[in-house]
Amino acid sequence: MKVLITTDTYSPMVNGVVTSVKNLYKELKAEGHDVRILTLSHSKYDVVKDDVYYVKSIPVGIYPDARCKLPLFNKLIHAILEWRPDIIHSQTEFSMMLVSKQLAHKLKIPLIHTYHTLYENYLGYFLGGRVVTVNLSARITRRMLNRVEGVIAATDKTRSKLLSYGIQTPIFEVPTGIELHKFQQSFSDDQKRQLKQKLGLTDQDRIIAYVGRIALEKNIGEIVAFLPRLLGAMPDVKLLIVGGGPYLDTLKEQVGQLGITDRVVFTGMVRPDEVHQYYKMADLFVNASTSETQGLTYVEALACGCPVVCRYDPCIDGVIEQGINGFAYINREEFTAFCSGILADAGLRGQLSRNALYKAELFSSRVFAKKVMERYVSLVMAYREREIPAAAKAVFTRRLLFKRQKL
Repeated sequence: MKVLITTDTYSPMVNGVVTSVKNLYKELKAEGHDVRILTLSHSKYDVVKDDVYYVKSIPVGIYPDARCKLPLFNKLIHAILEWRPDIIHSQTEFSMMLVSKQLAHKLKIPLIHTYHTLYENYLGYFLGGRVVTVNLSARITRRMLNRVEGVIAATDKTRSKLLSYGIQTPIFEVPTGIELHKFQQSFSDDQKRQLKQKLGLTDQDRIIAYVGRIALEKNIGEIVAFLPRLLGAMPDVKLLIVGGGPYLDTLKEQVGQLGITDRVVFTGMVRPDEVHQYYKMADLFVNASTSETQGLTYVEALACGCPVVCRYDPCIDGVIEQGINGFAYINREEFTAFCSGILADAGLRGQLSRNALYKAELFSSRVFAKKVMERYVSLVMAYREREIPAAAKAVFTRRLLFKRQKL
């Protein structure tokens, strides 16, 4: 099958959408499908690299790294039209979704869309949240998604939210997969020791780690605020914050105000091929976010055998099993109890770690791509069955009009 994946964000950017797209592309290609990616360049020039078409764009400034494609059609778009994909899979709701709809209309093929981001959690980035309200965001989403043939949601949380918006398009729940082998690489005790020394950590430190984007909506400040209570129960704990983002300076200021600068280590951005090392070095992965739609970092932690302690959110349903591969908390007391309990009991941590590895197998990128392809096939078949009778009816109508004119 010929599959066109469209997205406003792609490599060299690093985020959940990019990871999902790259994994889907690799797995579909491995199965012999002809796949191409249409995305925005970070310049005013069109670029083609292998199967990736980077369309010239300009920054728009309403959100970090947000860009807009201009004009609507150009030579790369025409190249896609000549290639004639069987289906288009859009991943973002901006420039590339508009292009996707135009291409689908011209080619008379179905358009399926993956809804990655609950925008009501990010409205502060759009003109300070003063213009786009939650209700307006819902109406815009409803208008966009009711004009495609299918929607993929990574979790039941996202699916339920879309239904509450009034989405009538069929919604398919397909958990996003990861490349498990990247997180199942060996990481020896000597390598762990070297990394700890680099970060100023010792073998006596008990490490709880957050890995991901440092942004307000990730609610990392809650973990920092809870840390003093945990330190009262476990004085040898250190919090490792791995990643970069717009909230980094604010978070460092909070750490300073709490007087725990010696208990928190900020690594900054790390290379993607090194991320697994930080999960494997940690005793626990912690996360307080309630804005996730995919929860990829939870699965990454599990794939590394790292138990999870996170704030409860519907996105973790089916991923984090209470007392099996981690714990979900609802307040400071539970966070402290779960973290200290795991850190103090090597047997419990070992059992959670083994269960984490087992659970991660359900979220492989191969399983993910297989489920997505099943949706492609069903949508293409349904679309063709619907369009062929319509085309035949149009031909019949033209012939009837021609005969009447002759009479």
